[in-house]
Amino acid sequence: MLYLAFKNIISKPLDTILSILLLTLSILLATFVLQINKQLNHHLETNSKPFDMVIGAKGSPLQLVLSSILHIDNPTGNISLNEVLKIGKNPLVKEIIPVSYGDNYKGYRILGTSHSYLAAYDATLQEGEIYNKPFEAVVGNYAAKKLNLQTGHTFESSHGLTKNGLETHNEKPFKVTGILKPTGSIIDHLIITNLESIWHVHEHHEEHTHLEEKDEQREITSLLVKFRNPIAALQLSRFINKKTTMQAAFPKFEIERLMGFLGIGFRAINSIAIVILLAAGLNIFINLIKTIRERKQELALLRTYGANTFQLVKLVFIESLFLSLFGTILGWFLGRISIWFFSVFTEDAYGYHFVFDAPTSKELLLVGAVVLTTFIAAILASLSIFKLNVSKILADA
Repeated sequence: MLYLAFKNIISKPLDTILSILLLTLSILLATFVLQINKQLNHHLETNSKPFDMVIGAKGSPLQLVLSSILHIDNPTGNISLNEVLKIGKNPLVKEIIPVSYGDNYKGYRILGTSHSYLAAYDATLQEGEIYNKPFEAVVGNYAAKKLNLQTGHTFESSHGLTKNGLETHNEKPFKVTGILKPTGSIIDHLIITNLESIWHVHEHHEEHTHLEEKDEQREITSLLVKFRNPIAALQLSRFINKKTTMQAAFPKFEIERLMGFLGIGFRAINSIAIVILLAAGLNIFINLIKTIRERKQELALLRTYGANTFQLVKLVFIESLFLSLFGTILGWFLGRISIWFFSVFTEDAYGYHFVFDAPTSKELLLVGAVVLTTFIAAILASLSIFKLNVSKILADA
């Protein structure tokens, strides 16, 4: 029976290929979107989870979160260090971590911050030692590999957050004191130093400014805040947004809003995948109907040789099951390969790596939907088998 079903499938190569292509395309799109959505959510949660609030210059709160935590946008501006340090004295605040940036090395951002930033992501050294002096830096694992940096190497930063050589700070090179272990977070793609390094790099235009004035004028890009309880975050955010020149943004809320925007696109692609899947089911149904009509004499002969109606229906079901399983497996593998290609782009551009993951429960439900669709198509196509008039068909032959 299996051999006969296989021979029947390959006897119509164009129809078979079209059915498999439609199934493959629908599975490819659906599994690709499901995996990207799942892994992107995981990446965003991993990077934003350590912090309850971000404080920065007035502007878009989403932009503030994207630039200060995810490092995929430009900052909204700078804020006074003295002003934000007062926030740290609030008894509701558990910890504050100032961050400052504005330079890069070959496209990888140089972040000025305290050692607490590394601790927030459980980042540890793979080799070397932590930075302690200005112009000492530790390098994220992925950045170190891409930039071919090792402990003891020196490099010169460039102004701005994108790869360019328009304004290089030749007079103040950085020294790599350590390489971090992989963390699976944004730290893997950063070059991290202390705040003093960032300030000193940009002070060459202010050589005659008094030291006291410099200390008073110190600025940072943003402040990352952890609270002792959720109520504290709400109280302080209202105060900052209404009573100061700064703004407070909640990473969790802004990322949920971002995923809401992206979700519209994901749902649109999933809708297209469903339409293609229904088209594939319709195509299989039409092909089975055509096959049964064209093979009426063959089916009648099988009946005369002892095959019952159930066995003929089983033959149709085997053909449809083969098409659905082959298309599903091929689509799943192509979907995973597409994720790998997509990951190559996103890792360099945004620091997000997507992995070749096992099927999720939603993907297994999708496989069930495919089998059910082809099962229904096979049932509808098999109805004509019950109406076969063997004697008439053979007499007309």
